[in-house]
Amino acid sequence: MNIFASSDLGRADAPNATVGSTTLVQRLMPPVALFFVAPLVAEFLLGNMSINHLGLIAILAPLYGGGALLIRDFVRRTGRGWPSIFVLALAFGVLEEAFLMQSLFNPNFLGQNFHLLDTDYLPAFGIGVWYTIFVLTLHTVWSISVPIALVESLFPKRADSPWLGRAGFAIDAVAFALACIAIASSTISRDPVHFSASRAQFTWSAAIVLALIAEAFCVPRRADAKTVGAVSNPWTLGIGSFAFATTFLVIPPSWSWWTVLAYLALDMTAVLLVLRWSRRTGWRAIHKLALAGGAAMAYAIHAFMETPSVGDSGAITRIGNLVFAFLVASLLVVGARRVRNLSSTEYFKAQRN
Repeated sequence: MNIFASSDLGRADAPNATVGSTTLVQRLMPPVALFFVAPLVAEFLLGNMSINHLGLIAILAPLYGGGALLIRDFVRRTGRGWPSIFVLALAFGVLEEAFLMQSLFNPNFLGQNFHLLDTDYLPAFGIGVWYTIFVLTLHTVWSISVPIALVESLFPKRADSPWLGRAGFAIDAVAFALACIAIASSTISRDPVHFSASRAQFTWSAAIVLALIAEAFCVPRRADAKTVGAVSNPWTLGIGSFAFATTFLVIPPSWSWWTVLAYLALDMTAVLLVLRWSRRTGWRAIHKLALAGGAAMAYAIHAFMETPSVGDSGAITRIGNLVFAFLVASLLVVGARRVRNLSSTEYFKAQRN
């Protein structure tokens, strides 16, 4: 059984088609890239972890990379699009923060005195509203969606097709499950009081995760029909994305319920605009990359203001921030070139036909 899904690169009628190591490497590249790009964006580009703890990627890759691969391949196999990816990314965020880290409920998360629940606390649910919206937005946008968009731009010919075969999907699912168990166990053991959420909190969190997964199945499959209309220049979209993301990241929690309103306004505005633009005939892969790139660079800049939760804020960490910013900028440059080259090729083919 082939672990990796077949693609144009493996067809017998493809130019210079090969069997063996070359084809295998070509098929491996997209899933392997996403497997490692996702944790690098989620934790290291953000500045939450210092570069001198890069070894933690051994456990973070199966979690973030494995999760991103599962989400992406499910969506691509079922013919659905980005709305389903966003919904499943949100489900991933709830899973991680409610079950694996329990940060949504822990009043003194890992004994670090972050006071995450002090502002806008809802006793009925045992959560801080600002933090819940904040961290779930981080996972939905940056932990899952941005890495998928970045890596798909590197392999634009395969952006709409699955990257894993049945065996590969199963292996990834097992790796993801083991990472979840390891991180959940580590979180409880590292917490000074071995905090555990209540049965009610776990129950309604599980209900939310299941409801989101069901919603992802209910999202209509991609339709070919689009509204006639142009989309803004990719540079404009990228700058706008950077501005939205930066604003979200720097809003202080001390604004209390005003912070919550600002978060909701930014999230809803961004979702509605992207849904509107993506349904237009002028929407291209370069626009998707521009949105992801703006958000990624906002993370990269914000990292210099971040105090890592793993590692210190010394020179090594700041050098690491530069390294990760350079890496993501390089991915954007390469991705933009590949997407534009593919778009040009498709345009000239259409002209000849």
